[in-house]
Amino acid sequence: MTKPAGNTINIQDPFFYQLRKEEQTIHVYLASGKRLTGILRRFDRFAIILEHEGQEQIVFKHSIASISAVPPSELRR
Repeated sequence: MTKPAGNTINIQDPFFYQLRKEEQTIHVYLASGKRLTGILRRFDRFAIILEHEGQEQIVFKHSIASISAVPPSELRR
């Protein structure tokens, strides 16, 4: 039995909304092993927009392995 689309749980949106609202710096780890760092500006079902040093880049979600907030101690370096 499959659930109707309206009853699916989306755990990404609250996480992304909070990161965007707080303008918190994040690390985005790609499936290739590369790490991107920046501030989440926008997102949708397929991609996120990450800003770093005034430049925005689109990152497609299928290439993301994980996302984590940067600890404040790491920002002071």
